[in-house]
Amino acid sequence: MLENLAVKLCLLLPEKAHSAEQWKLLGQERDGSLLVGWTEEIIEDGVSTSYTVIGHYDRINDKLQVLHQFSEVLNIVQATINQSKTVLGYVIKQKVSTDNNVESEEEKDQSMSTEIEMYEAYIIELKGKEVKIHNLDAKRSKQVRIQFLYKEKEHGKWDKFLLLIHQECIIIYTILFDTSTTDFQTIQELKSESLVKEFIWAQWDMINQVLYHIHHRRIPVSLVSEDEDTKENKSVRTNPTLSGLQFHTELPHETVLNIPLNLPQLSTSSKCGTYEDDVIPLRVHDCSLDLIVISDSKGMVCVCHHYLYRPVKPQQHVLNSLSESNTVHFAYSVTLLHHSCVIHCVIPGIPWSQAKLIRPTFAIYGHHYIIVLVQGLFTHLLEIGTNHEPCCHILCGPLTVLPSYSSYLVPLLELENNNKGGKKKYDSTSVEGNNTSNFNVNILTIDLPTLDLVQLTISPDFLTEVFRKETSIEVRLGILHYFLCHRNDLDIISELVCTIAEKPRSLEIVRYMQEILIGGSYALVQKNLLADAVPLLALLPVTTMEEYTSFEIKVNDLNITLSHEKLWNTSVMLLSPQQRLIPYRSDLWTKLWDQLSKNNGDKARFKPSKIAEKLLVSLACYQPEALSRSSTPMSPSGGLVVATVSLGDLTSSRNSKLLDSGLPFNETESCTASKQEHIVSVNLRELSMYLLKHGTPTSITHVQGSCTPLHVHAMATRYVAAQLETSRILCQMLCRAASVEPRMEQERGFILVDQLDEIRRWLLFVLLERYRRAIESIAFPAPQGFTSFFTYLGYRTLKYSMFLQYVQRSVFELQVDVSKIIMADISDTKENVIRKLTLLSLLPRSRAKRLLNQWLHPVSFMLRAREHAANILSGEVCQNRGRTLQQKNHHNGLAAFPSADRLSPLDTFLNLLTAKASLAELDFGLLIEATVTSTEDFL
Repeated sequence: MLENLAVKLCLLLPEKAHSAEQWKLLGQERDGSLLVGWTEEIIEDGVSTSYTVIGHYDRINDKLQVLHQFSEVLNIVQATINQSKTVLGYVIKQKVSTDNNVESEEEKDQSMSTEIEMYEAYIIELKGKEVKIHNLDAKRSKQVRIQFLYKEKEHGKWDKFLLLIHQECIIIYTILFDTSTTDFQTIQELKSESLVKEFIWAQWDMINQVLYHIHHRRIPVSLVSEDEDTKENKSVRTNPTLSGLQFHTELPHETVLNIPLNLPQLSTSSKCGTYEDDVIPLRVHDCSLDLIVISDSKGMVCVCHHYLYRPVKPQQHVLNSLSESNTVHFAYSVTLLHHSCVIHCVIPGIPWSQAKLIRPTFAIYGHHYIIVLVQGLFTHLLEIGTNHEPCCHILCGPLTVLPSYSSYLVPLLELENNNKGGKKKYDSTSVEGNNTSNFNVNILTIDLPTLDLVQLTISPDFLTEVFRKETSIEVRLGILHYFLCHRNDLDIISELVCTIAEKPRSLEIVRYMQEILIGGSYALVQKNLLADAVPLLALLPVTTMEEYTSFEIKVNDLNITLSHEKLWNTSVMLLSPQQRLIPYRSDLWTKLWDQLSKNNGDKARFKPSKIAEKLLVSLACYQPEALSRSSTPMSPSGGLVVATVSLGDLTSSRNSKLLDSGLPFNETESCTASKQEHIVSVNLRELSMYLLKHGTPTSITHVQGSCTPLHVHAMATRYVAAQLETSRILCQMLCRAASVEPRMEQERGFILVDQLDEIRRWLLFVLLERYRRAIESIAFPAPQGFTSFFTYLGYRTLKYSMFLQYVQRSVFELQVDVSKIIMADISDTKENVIRKLTLLSLLPRSRAKRLLNQWLHPVSFMLRAREHAANILSGEVCQNRGRTLQQKNHHNGLAAFPSADRLSPLDTFLNLLTAKASLAELDFGLLIEATVTSTEDFL
């Protein structure tokens, strides 16, 4: 149920108060307090009298104070109050007849109308014996706004406020108080100074005390072109420019920003004339330009521009007859100054009758996103954080909390806990840093037409439901990235993996796994990271999404196009820290300058795919039996001690249950050096070299801070350890998605595979097959024991011919343990002997020889005897190790032994061998057994 501000404030009025109606929001101050107006009615002697009241609502203490009660009903559209709450400024809007004395130009503009709406600004002294109202002589048909500036220290000597008159000027007023009295200081003098001449749009940023405004600046032209100008063509070329005036308490203001804008539809002659008297944020503009600047104290500045257009300009009579059947393109752009890029979003086919009423809401969501709410159409989460480039955006359907299509939600300021020791009643954003177990973002917004208070939050359940229904790869990757890097919630990632597993044959499943691996590793690395190594994060991979790519997403029946555009030389539009009035003073603009300095290096992040290319070569000649464990970095006595980073340091306690569940196989390998160690070693070497090249003070790419080779080694080690841990976690999630829960099963490894039913076995195999493809393409290590488990799982799932194809294509690796159990599982029938021989031929020589020695079959004897004899005849020294097999001869091998009329072939062959080697080197038992069995029909 929505809470209404008007209803809430009615309850705060005294009981003796008269009926309060027609509540209106008039302004918001820096401390989060609100200025509100309402109409009261009293009946005296049967006569009804109504009047307007202005009040101040302290959101922290939940108190409403009546500031002034007028003698009549006034249409007050905006108000502001100074910090000491002694002077109130307000703007009245009323209709007047054209017969009144107004400027001649305005009379000409409004000659077709009998009445026009006029704005008029006043200030009023709230304290003292009698109320004094000062008319600022600002009666205009153009929109007028008034706003007090803030002082760092409250004192009663002076106050300053701005008066903004649309398309005319911006004036700063200084109020000098009479300090001769100690009781109450009245206004002694009122001074004014013009700051800006003609402007077309303005916005006041109360948090940073910045006044943004758009004006036309003359474009510099060459002398030749000026000489060629004729008397008939003396028009000056101008360009709309967004400027920012930074105000200070004791110092004069300074222009910190000048950005040329691309507003093709805007011109000095275009006049819309319709004003929306919204007070949050405080802006001066008409309907021809809907633009909002959003900033964050971390150095993020975003310019949000909403507009409607047609791709092909229709004829004038079509424009004059816009109706339900006419559609327009609904579009907006968000310029991220701190990333020097623009994000464009275009939605075609919106009916004109609906599009003209839609007013999107732009608000910073958490520390890394801007939420764009388009009522009744969709919700857009744009990634704008300073940690990395804006790549992973989320587009989804509309939120159900929005009141109606005609609503216009604007965010209220966040209230600090330490403001006057008050309680924190509302939070616009509350995020517990990177500890996402307590992660919660709530934006308190107010619906300006109805004054409903709406808590905006995008719950995990909402995004998981979007992920389940969404078909767009980009949106799904954006959701995975959100939960990995900005919420670090492995429980939800596990739910999303189960959703992915519902369609295991999908071609995109590998891409999702890669995103989990890369994003999860980045999230683990940045936890509890030393401050000196933080600059190196800018070089680590964070997502699989490409930068500055365009893609189209379908939300309900809308085809939404999202594109990125790179800006160049953004820093030249900004005042550098040394040019400031107080050089290098830390504020929004110095932090923005630092962000631009980091981004201007155009440093590329490390790409795991390059390691995968190198591994294609090295793994082709990889022989685990030939490696020594002491030479690998993951060995217990090796140098990669940090690789065994405790899981408590890398993961939150909320996710501990995922890590304690284990895997469906034992994490051991029987070979002297595993493939995992080889991949980890290559990753460590390549990443260390990359960080050393791009992340140290001697590198070409600019990275803030002083990262030494020791920091580089620590970061590379930490990242490689995170790779292995993330790979392990994803493997656990996939097993759980296939309903194979090691904690619930009695057995593990090969025995577990034999016990699985056919459906679970098939699903587990398909998922692990995609998993193996994912880790192989980005050079991530697999948990120890995975290779043999996956091979045996494939042996039990696939037909034998298909299984051999997987082996031949190096998808399955026949380690000693799995090869031994497969050989033992295949019976010694004539058909299966051929299968065993084929399998042995695919193994490395040393591994095949070990298995051949354990196979008690005539074919094994023959092959071993042939190899033994070949070694002797070729001159190789062979030691007879007494492994002669003594078996009972149940076969009919008489053809191999001497008879009365013929010479024994075996004797002849033995004589040949004894001529080449001594009797100690010959394995007579093996040779005799092979000779005897060769006479049998075993194939």
